[in-house]
This record gives sequence, C-alpha cells and structure tokens, in this order.
Amino acid sequence: MCALCGAFGISEHWSDDAGERSMGAARQHRIAVANRFLAPQGLTLAGWADRFTLTSRTGGSLVVDNLGALWPAAETLSGRKCDPLDESLLASLEREADPR
Repeated sequence: MCALCGAFGISEHWSDDAGERSMGAARQHRIAVANRFLAPQGLTLAGWADRFTLTSRTGGSLVVDNLGALWPAAETLSGRKCDPLDESLLASLEREADPR
C-alpha cells in the first residue's frame, strides 16, 4: 500500500477493481495468475473471506490482506527474494504458455 492510502486508512487495493468481470470471477482470475508466479517458489495463494492465504509446501502460511502485500509475504514465507518481474521467470512462464 502506498503511504498516501495508508495515511487515510484506505484498505482497498487498486487491484481489487473487477473491471468487466464479476468480483468473484475477477478475484479467482487474479489468484490463478498469482499462483503461476508463486509456483516456482513452492507457494500457493487461495482466497479466504475478503483476504488471501499464502501457503508453502512445508505447511507454513500467512494471511495476506491484498495483492499489494503478496510479494513481501511470499519473501517472508519462502525465505527467498520473490520478483514477479524477473526476466527468467517471465520467460519460463511464456514458454509454459506457448510450448511450440
């Protein structure tokens, strides 16, 4: 969360906007996309009430309030740097999506 939203006590994250989808469908889509990025770290994201749970293969888990808090939580749980913009990760995901 940026400092300005935090100062005003706004708990919604910009990624919570559903756009053209229903809120439930948009949320499930975001979870599925996040899980593609989290899988190499051995982590899984799931919806829980209006928040998320992040779980490791070893059974550790954290509650994540919004997707803005996901990557720091992933680093805490995995003990490794989690960069969703890592070039090798993105290339791997692209190969996975188009295995020609």
